[in-house]
Amino acid sequence: MTETKPIKYPSDSKKNIRDIIMAVYQALDEKGYNPINQFVGYIISGDPAYITSHNGARALIGRVERDDLIEELLRFYLDEKNR
Repeated sequence: MTETKPIKYPSDSKKNIRDIIMAVYQALDEKGYNPINQFVGYIISGDPAYITSHNGARALIGRVERDDLIEELLRFYLDEKNR
């Protein structure tokens, strides 16, 4: 197996990841945490303790693989830079 196979995600899954990121961001902000710092800690370590359980945020973030989070964040960043 030497060929690289592209991965295609249904557009619904991308929207769902964005919705989860925003919901978790809001929950962290409501609890007084710095959402960026908490996301970085979670993405680097994989430790769900970086994410509050407020409004089910920890359960939500657990539905998304960390590599999918990184991919979506990078995609959003690069899309914004190319506008």
